[in-house]
Amino acid sequence: MKLLTLNCHSWQEENQVEKIKYLANVIKEKQYDVIALQEVSQRIDANSVDSKIKEDNFARLLIKELNKLDEYKYNFIWDYSHIGYDIYEEGLAILTIHEIKDYKSFYISQSNNKNDYRSRNIVSITIEQNGELVDFYSCHTGWWNDDIEPFKYQAEKLLENISSKRLSFVMGDFNNNALVRNEGYDYLINKGLIDTYCIAEEKDLGITVKGEIAGWEAQAEDKRLDLILSNKEIKVKKSNVIFNKINKQVISDHYGVEVFIENK
Repeated sequence: MKLLTLNCHSWQEENQVEKIKYLANVIKEKQYDVIALQEVSQRIDANSVDSKIKEDNFARLLIKELNKLDEYKYNFIWDYSHIGYDIYEEGLAILTIHEIKDYKSFYISQSNNKNDYRSRNIVSITIEQNGELVDFYSCHTGWWNDDIEPFKYQAEKLLENISSKRLSFVMGDFNNNALVRNEGYDYLINKGLIDTYCIAEEKDLGITVKGEIAGWEAQAEDKRLDLILSNKEIKVKKSNVIFNKINKQVISDHYGVEVFIENK
């Protein structure tokens, strides 16, 4: 099973449409089973195509590009957390080649005010893999040192929604540097989640953000913010950073993470 997580930084990138096309081509090449995306935006004033999705929704346009490449098998879900930059509905998406058995969207922040950028929503899907149900979560959490929206609260709400009865993958931008001890990353690991990077048979340096980006101003050190976690022991063949100019072109202010899981 092949998984990808990427914070898209959508509609904040130069040459955004070309980068969507590039991402579609990589997805066609790699044939990921499940893709978790964050900062998946659409303009508030764009024309609606259904009750939730608008014409310029990043995930919708990505699916359209995949269709142009004769990749018709991907389905997606999307929901938004909050208004971004006053003009976007900023949210999360999950794409999969598998039938979506169930899906949900829920807030893990204390606030669910769409006008509050600290409001944090999660989307999840359930698919069947080798005869067993498996859950996938796309996450974009807050920061460890945020007194208004504490990360611990968000982590606990997230964990409450993860079933212990079946395998779950918790994927996304956690806004906590895995290279820093005794903060958000360690909190999640101490709660029983397993970092697929750490147990991978093959891996690279794991760095997903270099230098300063929005939300990490004046912090130029390398960061590993983007993770694929699991709630159960699995065999991970490989964990790679992608879209980092070493493994494919850069298409966002974050690099992505791809993992290759050995099927049972």
